[in-house]
Amino acid sequence: MSAEKPVWTHLSRVQTEGDNHIMEDACGYRRNAAWMIDGATSLLAEIDLPGASNPSWYAQVLNLALAEHAGPADPREVLSAALKTVDALGQRLVGARSHFFPSAAVSLVTAADDGVQVLSLADCHVVARRYDGSWLHAGVPISEPTGTRADHLQARRDRNTEHGVWVARREPEAAERARLVTVGKAHTVALASDGAWRAVDLGLVAGPEAFLDAVSTPGGAQELMLTLRITQQEIGETADDASVMCVALQD
Repeated sequence: MSAEKPVWTHLSRVQTEGDNHIMEDACGYRRNAAWMIDGATSLLAEIDLPGASNPSWYAQVLNLALAEHAGPADPREVLSAALKTVDALGQRLVGARSHFFPSAAVSLVTAADDGVQVLSLADCHVVARRYDGSWLHAGVPISEPTGTRADHLQARRDRNTEHGVWVARREPEAAERARLVTVGKAHTVALASDGAWRAVDLGLVAGPEAFLDAVSTPGGAQELMLTLRITQQEIGETADDASVMCVALQD
Protein backbone atom coordinates (compact mmCIF):
# COMPACT_ATOMS: atom_id res chain seq x y z
CA MET A 1 0.00 0.00 0.00
CA SER A 2 1.40 3.43 -0.91
CA ALA A 3 2.13 6.23 1.56
CA GLU A 4 -0.98 8.04 0.31
CA LYS A 5 -3.27 5.21 1.49
CA PRO A 6 -5.59 4.76 3.33
CA VAL A 7 -7.68 7.88 2.65
CA TRP A 8 -10.95 9.22 4.00
CA THR A 9 -14.11 9.99 2.10
CA HIS A 10 -16.96 11.94 3.64
CA LEU A 11 -20.39 10.53 4.44
CA SER A 12 -21.99 13.66 5.88
CA ARG A 13 -21.16 17.18 6.99
CA VAL A 14 -23.48 19.70 8.67
CA GLN A 15 -22.58 23.08 10.18
CA THR A 16 -25.07 25.46 11.78
CA GLU A 17 -24.33 28.85 13.29
CA GLY A 18 -25.08 29.56 16.90
CA ASP A 19 -26.83 32.55 18.40
CA ASN A 20 -23.98 34.92 17.53
CA HIS A 21 -24.63 34.19 13.80
CA ILE A 22 -20.91 33.81 13.04
CA MET A 23 -19.57 30.35 12.22
CA GLU A 24 -16.53 29.78 14.43
CA ASP A 25 -16.11 26.05 13.72
CA ALA A 26 -14.30 24.49 10.80
CA CYS A 27 -13.78 20.92 9.65
CA GLY A 28 -12.24 19.09 6.77
CA TYR A 29 -10.37 16.05 5.51
CA ARG A 30 -7.53 15.36 3.11
CA ARG A 31 -5.64 12.18 2.37
CA ASN A 32 -5.45 10.14 5.59
CA ALA A 33 -6.39 13.01 7.95
CA ALA A 34 -9.74 14.42 9.10
CA TRP A 35 -10.26 17.15 11.66
CA MET A 36 -12.73 19.23 13.64
CA ILE A 37 -11.95 22.76 14.92
CA ASP A 38 -14.07 24.61 17.49
CA GLY A 39 -13.02 28.25 17.80
CA ALA A 40 -12.95 29.55 21.37
CA THR A 41 -15.01 32.56 22.40
CA SER A 42 -12.74 35.52 23.12
CA LEU A 43 -12.57 36.74 26.73
CA LEU A 44 -9.33 38.70 26.62
CA ALA A 45 -8.80 41.94 24.73
CA GLU A 46 -9.33 41.50 20.99
CA ILE A 47 -6.59 41.95 18.43
CA ASP A 48 -7.30 43.11 14.90
CA LEU A 49 -7.52 40.09 12.61
CA PRO A 50 -9.24 40.04 9.18
CA GLY A 51 -12.32 37.93 9.87
CA ALA A 52 -15.94 38.12 10.98
CA SER A 53 -14.58 37.38 14.47
CA ASN A 54 -11.17 36.37 15.76
CA PRO A 55 -12.28 32.77 16.53
CA SER A 56 -13.83 32.49 13.06
CA TRP A 57 -10.64 33.75 11.43
CA TYR A 58 -8.53 31.35 13.48
CA ALA A 59 -10.69 28.31 12.71
CA GLN A 60 -10.49 28.96 8.96
CA VAL A 61 -6.73 29.58 9.02
CA LEU A 62 -6.02 26.42 11.01
CA ASN A 63 -8.38 24.52 8.71
CA LEU A 64 -6.32 25.51 5.67
CA ALA A 65 -3.04 24.81 7.48
CA LEU A 66 -4.13 21.28 8.40
CA ALA A 67 -5.17 20.65 4.81
CA GLU A 68 -1.77 21.86 3.65
CA HIS A 69 0.17 19.55 5.95
CA ALA A 70 -2.13 16.48 5.95
CA GLY A 71 -0.34 13.36 4.81
CA PRO A 72 1.34 10.19 5.99
CA ALA A 73 3.26 11.89 8.83
CA ASP A 74 2.67 11.24 12.53
CA PRO A 75 -0.42 13.20 13.73
CA ARG A 76 1.65 15.23 16.17
CA GLU A 77 3.91 16.28 13.31
CA VAL A 78 0.90 17.29 11.19
CA LEU A 79 -0.60 19.44 13.96
CA SER A 80 2.78 20.95 14.86
CA ALA A 81 3.45 21.90 11.24
CA ALA A 82 -0.02 23.45 10.93
CA LEU A 83 0.51 25.50 14.09
CA LYS A 84 3.87 26.70 12.78
CA THR A 85 2.06 27.95 9.67
CA VAL A 86 -0.51 29.76 11.86
CA ASP A 87 2.27 31.24 14.00
CA ALA A 88 4.14 32.56 10.95
CA LEU A 89 0.98 34.25 9.69
CA GLY A 90 0.24 35.65 13.13
CA GLN A 91 3.75 37.05 13.36
CA ARG A 92 3.26 38.93 10.10
CA LEU A 93 -0.16 40.29 11.11
CA VAL A 94 0.20 41.15 14.81
CA GLY A 95 3.72 40.25 15.87
CA ALA A 96 4.43 38.10 18.88
CA ARG A 97 1.18 38.79 20.74
CA SER A 98 0.43 35.13 21.41
CA HIS A 99 -1.20 35.91 24.76
CA PHE A 100 -4.21 37.57 23.09
CA PHE A 101 -4.25 35.36 19.99
CA PRO A 102 -7.47 33.41 19.30
CA SER A 103 -7.50 29.69 20.00
CA ALA A 104 -9.55 26.57 19.39
CA ALA A 105 -10.24 23.02 20.39
CA VAL A 106 -9.18 20.57 17.71
CA SER A 107 -9.36 16.84 17.08
CA LEU A 108 -7.23 15.32 14.31
CA VAL A 109 -7.97 11.78 13.15
CA THR A 110 -5.34 9.98 11.07
CA ALA A 111 -5.48 6.57 9.41
CA ALA A 112 -2.57 4.28 8.68
CA ASP A 113 -2.19 0.64 7.65
CA ASP A 114 -2.05 -0.39 11.32
CA GLY A 115 -5.14 1.56 12.39
CA VAL A 116 -6.62 4.93 13.34
CA GLN A 117 -5.35 7.50 15.86
CA VAL A 118 -7.12 10.48 17.42
CA LEU A 119 -5.11 13.51 18.56
CA SER A 120 -7.13 15.98 20.67
CA LEU A 121 -6.67 19.37 22.28
CA ALA A 122 -9.65 20.41 24.42
CA ASP A 123 -13.27 19.53 23.86
CA CYS A 124 -14.06 18.34 20.34
CA HIS A 125 -15.47 14.81 20.20
CA VAL A 126 -14.66 11.80 18.02
CA VAL A 127 -16.56 8.50 17.82
CA ALA A 128 -14.99 5.69 15.80
CA ARG A 129 -16.45 2.34 14.77
CA ARG A 130 -14.00 -0.53 14.49
CA TYR A 131 -14.18 -3.39 12.00
CA ASP A 132 -15.15 -5.79 14.81
CA GLY A 133 -18.27 -3.70 15.50
CA SER A 134 -17.03 -2.07 18.71
CA TRP A 135 -16.76 1.69 19.06
CA LEU A 136 -14.64 4.26 20.92
CA HIS A 137 -15.40 7.82 22.05
CA ALA A 138 -12.40 10.16 22.33
CA GLY A 139 -12.27 13.73 23.55
CA VAL A 140 -10.68 15.95 26.17
CA PRO A 141 -13.45 17.80 28.01
CA ILE A 142 -12.39 21.00 29.73
CA SER A 143 -14.26 23.21 32.14
CA GLU A 144 -13.85 26.88 32.81
CA PRO A 145 -13.71 28.00 36.46
CA THR A 146 -17.06 28.71 38.08
CA GLY A 147 -15.86 31.77 40.00
CA THR A 148 -15.66 35.44 39.08
CA ARG A 149 -14.93 36.95 35.68
CA ALA A 150 -11.41 37.55 36.96
CA ASP A 151 -11.08 33.77 37.47
CA HIS A 152 -12.23 33.15 33.91
CA LEU A 153 -9.78 35.70 32.54
CA GLN A 154 -6.91 34.20 34.52
CA ALA A 155 -7.78 30.74 33.18
CA ARG A 156 -7.52 32.11 29.63
CA ARG A 157 -4.17 33.74 30.42
CA ASP A 158 -2.93 30.41 31.78
CA ARG A 159 -3.75 28.48 28.63
CA ASN A 160 -0.76 26.81 26.98
CA THR A 161 1.31 27.17 30.16
CA GLU A 162 2.17 24.67 32.87
CA HIS A 163 -0.64 26.20 34.96
CA GLY A 164 -3.48 25.76 32.47
CA VAL A 165 -5.01 23.62 29.74
CA TRP A 166 -3.46 23.34 26.30
CA VAL A 167 -5.38 24.37 23.21
CA ALA A 168 -4.60 25.05 19.56
CA ARG A 169 -3.30 28.62 19.31
CA ARG A 170 0.14 29.49 17.92
CA GLU A 171 2.51 27.30 19.90
CA PRO A 172 3.69 24.22 17.90
CA GLU A 173 4.59 22.50 21.19
CA ALA A 174 0.85 22.18 21.88
CA ALA A 175 0.96 19.15 19.57
CA GLU A 176 3.15 17.37 22.13
CA ARG A 177 0.65 18.20 24.90
CA ALA A 178 -2.33 16.82 22.98
CA ARG A 179 -3.97 13.59 24.02
CA LEU A 180 -3.30 10.74 21.58
CA VAL A 181 -5.70 7.78 21.51
CA THR A 182 -5.02 4.68 19.44
CA VAL A 183 -8.34 3.42 18.11
CA GLY A 184 -7.12 0.40 16.20
CA LYS A 185 -8.72 -0.90 13.02
CA ALA A 186 -11.65 1.47 12.45
CA HIS A 187 -13.57 2.25 9.28
CA THR A 188 -16.05 5.03 10.16
CA VAL A 189 -15.50 8.13 12.29
CA ALA A 190 -17.79 10.98 13.40
CA LEU A 191 -16.21 14.26 14.52
CA ALA A 192 -18.25 16.87 16.40
CA SER A 193 -17.73 20.28 17.89
CA ASP A 194 -18.88 20.82 21.46
CA GLY A 195 -21.99 22.57 20.18
CA ALA A 196 -23.06 19.55 18.14
CA TRP A 197 -22.29 17.19 21.03
CA ARG A 198 -25.08 18.89 22.97
CA ALA A 199 -27.33 16.41 21.15
CA VAL A 200 -25.79 13.72 23.36
CA ASP A 201 -25.74 15.87 26.50
CA LEU A 202 -29.45 16.67 26.09
CA GLY A 203 -30.38 13.04 25.50
CA LEU A 204 -31.52 13.47 21.90
CA VAL A 205 -29.54 10.32 21.14
CA ALA A 206 -28.73 7.57 23.62
CA GLY A 207 -24.98 8.05 23.60
CA PRO A 208 -21.83 8.16 21.46
CA GLU A 209 -22.64 5.06 19.40
CA ALA A 210 -26.16 6.31 18.66
CA PHE A 211 -24.69 9.70 17.71
CA LEU A 212 -22.39 8.01 15.19
CA ASP A 213 -25.32 6.05 13.76
CA ALA A 214 -27.46 9.19 13.49
CA VAL A 215 -24.90 11.31 11.62
CA SER A 216 -23.58 8.64 9.27
CA THR A 217 -25.89 9.85 6.48
CA PRO A 218 -26.54 13.41 5.26
CA GLY A 219 -30.26 13.16 6.09
CA GLY A 220 -29.61 11.76 9.55
CA ALA A 221 -27.05 14.45 10.38
CA GLN A 222 -29.39 17.21 9.19
CA GLU A 223 -32.31 15.80 11.18
CA LEU A 224 -30.31 15.51 14.41
CA MET A 225 -28.94 19.06 14.18
CA LEU A 226 -32.43 20.41 13.43
CA THR A 227 -33.83 18.53 16.43
CA LEU A 228 -31.02 19.99 18.53
CA ARG A 229 -31.85 23.55 17.51
CA ILE A 230 -35.57 23.05 18.14
CA THR A 231 -34.87 21.57 21.56
CA GLN A 232 -32.50 24.38 22.53
CA GLN A 233 -35.09 26.96 21.52
CA GLU A 234 -37.76 25.18 23.57
CA ILE A 235 -35.65 25.07 26.74
CA GLY A 236 -34.20 28.56 26.27
CA GLU A 237 -30.62 27.39 25.91
CA THR A 238 -28.08 29.60 24.15
CA ALA A 239 -27.04 27.81 20.98
CA ASP A 240 -23.35 27.37 20.20
CA ASP A 241 -22.09 26.70 16.67
CA ALA A 242 -22.78 23.05 15.87
CA SER A 243 -20.60 21.14 13.41
CA VAL A 244 -20.53 17.43 12.67
CA MET A 245 -18.69 15.47 9.99
CA CYS A 246 -18.70 11.74 9.38
CA VAL A 247 -15.98 10.10 7.28
CA ALA A 248 -15.22 6.55 6.21
CA LEU A 249 -12.16 4.84 4.81
CA GLN A 250 -12.26 4.27 1.09
CA ASP A 251 -12.33 0.61 0.07
